[in-house]
Amino acid sequence: MKRLAFLKLIFFAFLTLVGIYLLNRKLGDIPPLGKFLNPSTGFWRNAEPIKPHDLFIDSDALLEEVTILIDEQGIPHIFAENNHDLYFAQGYITAKDRLWQLDFQTRYAAGRLSEVIGDQAIELDRYQRRMGMTYGAENMLTEANKDPQSKAILEAYTEGINAYISQLKPADYPIEFKILDYKPELWKPLNSALLLKLMSATLARGTNELALSNILDQYGKELVDDLFPNYPFIEDPIIPFETEWNFTVDSLNSSITNAARITSLKNKASKPTSEKTTEWLTSRLLTAPKPENLGSNNWTVNGNKSSTGFPILANDPHLDLTLPSIWYQIQLHSPDINVYGASIPGSPNIIIGFNEKIAWGVTNVGSDVLDWYKINFKDDSYQEYKHNGHWRKTKKRIEEIKVRDQQVYYDTVYYTHQGPVTYLENTKPNNLSITANIPEGYALKWVAHLPSNEIRTFYELNKASNHRDYRHALSHYVAPAQNFIYADRDGDIAITPNGLFPLKENRQGKFLLDGSDATDEWKTRIPFEQNPTAHNPLQNYLSSANQWPVAPSYPYYLGWEFAPNERARRINSQLRKMSNATLDSFKALQTDNYSLLAESLTDTLINILSQRTDLTELENTALAELEHWDFRYEANSIAASIFEFFYNKLNENLWSGYFDDQGLLMRYPNRDRTVHLLLHEPESHWYSTPSQKRTRTDVVVQSFQESIQKLENDHGSIEHWEWADIKKTHVPHLAAIPGLGSRVLEVGGSKHTVNAMSEKNGPSWRMIVLLGDHPKAYGVLPGGASGNPGSQFYDNQITTWEKGELIELLLLSDSNRNQENIISQVKLSPTP
Repeated sequence: MKRLAFLKLIFFAFLTLVGIYLLNRKLGDIPPLGKFLNPSTGFWRNAEPIKPHDLFIDSDALLEEVTILIDEQGIPHIFAENNHDLYFAQGYITAKDRLWQLDFQTRYAAGRLSEVIGDQAIELDRYQRRMGMTYGAENMLTEANKDPQSKAILEAYTEGINAYISQLKPADYPIEFKILDYKPELWKPLNSALLLKLMSATLARGTNELALSNILDQYGKELVDDLFPNYPFIEDPIIPFETEWNFTVDSLNSSITNAARITSLKNKASKPTSEKTTEWLTSRLLTAPKPENLGSNNWTVNGNKSSTGFPILANDPHLDLTLPSIWYQIQLHSPDINVYGASIPGSPNIIIGFNEKIAWGVTNVGSDVLDWYKINFKDDSYQEYKHNGHWRKTKKRIEEIKVRDQQVYYDTVYYTHQGPVTYLENTKPNNLSITANIPEGYALKWVAHLPSNEIRTFYELNKASNHRDYRHALSHYVAPAQNFIYADRDGDIAITPNGLFPLKENRQGKFLLDGSDATDEWKTRIPFEQNPTAHNPLQNYLSSANQWPVAPSYPYYLGWEFAPNERARRINSQLRKMSNATLDSFKALQTDNYSLLAESLTDTLINILSQRTDLTELENTALAELEHWDFRYEANSIAASIFEFFYNKLNENLWSGYFDDQGLLMRYPNRDRTVHLLLHEPESHWYSTPSQKRTRTDVVVQSFQESIQKLENDHGSIEHWEWADIKKTHVPHLAAIPGLGSRVLEVGGSKHTVNAMSEKNGPSWRMIVLLGDHPKAYGVLPGGASGNPGSQFYDNQITTWEKGELIELLLLSDSNRNQENIISQVKLSPTP
């Protein structure tokens, strides 16, 4: 018996030890439950009190005392006596609220997720490194460090983040560190550069060259010219049509005409290169229609159109929605700076905002800033490649990818003078969808790889006083290209599609290029002074919605395709009508759900369908919904759901016969071309496919019936087809951790309304600024100030955002703790 009792004791002791081991170890996606549930160090410690208490922190990096006031929205207002301490405090308080977000996004940008997630992230890490993310960040940092002011800002900001990290105990780590079972590491200035490059990748890394080259090779120049034209049928450009270009054009010194260029590119695409043809290189890629990217809006009116006699400015950049929020609200105040707005967590300064004299905002330009060059290597050692009749040496970069609980993975990337050869032939992974548009054996030439100093741009914008300061600040800016809208209390308004725009021949970059041919190279850049800009136009307003930046009269090439025209035309039509603009009229426009796409197409589609006698009862009911629709994508609209499914199926049925199932990566024509076909080419041969003769009526009726069938199959009876229930807009957690995202939100809007919304993409920040002797500003995030799910400020603005309302943005003038709306403070003091 004693022996049995002893064996039981040993057995249960063993189970206990195994349990302790397992509970304190991460198993796959399951966090170490022992650590996670520990009442003294686990997730319980992340709950924050409803009433925040004041904090007093010492640091030997500070020169003088800093006061950070926290308002009732949890937003910090920093008051410093010098700029070093200002940026130190910005880094400190940003880390306090968003530390895990800083860490995770930096790892993602640098290709270092495998360190914390494991081998399932290796291919994603390889992709980021092969696209040259760190390479571009290093070039940016080198350039920024040449400027003493930018270098000092980055270093002070870094010191502030590290001051916060260094005071943390494991029990105080943000909850995501506990779930994923790793710890934060000290910040480096390179990390801030990486986050700015991540924004470039998000906004300006899209590419169509492979798909268009396949289409050119498959169908020829005539089809490409017809279905993929270089200027839209309907347009309302950012820079007004009447703008004059008062400069001498910088010549390309090239005798190749535009027509000859297309022929030349097609001939190159058809020739064998490195014993592989273009067709062979891409034959393994499946076709996928290019998704329509949601855009952003900004606009301004001058005093002639406003109720105040001063300009009013609005901005709502549309990005993927996440918790924590993409943006971090903050006020920065020092002897020469007093600015409020949205910053990027992990990067100093304010990106979108206002000060006492000016306001500014941004939208993405979407210009052609990257190209792919076919590399003709000398042999399989990849040490030399042919260029301009000579052999040039590559540079080899060994990427060390550390993998959690496994050996280090080494990856070799070869760099040419054009950029990194992202994937050698037959090396692209099959399990990573984002590589679908990446050709094998090609080098990437991308503006984001070039030296730049965006830190200087935003530093100067933050303290700018007038239009001259605004223009000087933009002269430092490289990427991602943005439409910088501007207004000031002196009455000036302006907009500049701005960035480093390569000086190219017209349509260069639409197709894959020959890396051995020097005539395919970028010659230089469009001079900054000749970037398109408008200042105080006669129309008394300016706007952008990612549409074409310029009319054909602009003498330089910026790209061949930009966002569809509907949002821009709707904004401009409303601004033209405004004569007494107010905060409320700007709010109404930001949340406008009217669809010009639906307005333009619905009558034509209804006329076709109304002639049919074979529609089912449900189809007739759906048709009646469209007939009585006001073209608004409101949350409770059933017609909006019907039109959305109908148009998407119509687009698919029109083009899939040409651009799907060819064994090659291809794409569909853009919406402008499709709408023109449906409205103005009723007898076009494009309604037929290579294998089937069809009419416009055939395609419309088939698409309508299939869309109604899908709605019924997926969502039941027609009373359940309300748009908000179909779209299911929500704000997920940045790492998709269950339970840390938002509920489904009751919002309208669509991809083609001013209030551009989809399931997980929409206005990431809404802001309206009324300039004047003392500016009044309002804004809202689809989230909150804090990145901690245990904080009341994690998602406290979502309901306001959902309703289309705004919150007043407080530009405080002093650090008085007892001001209205201030609930706590953080005091940072030099170490005694």
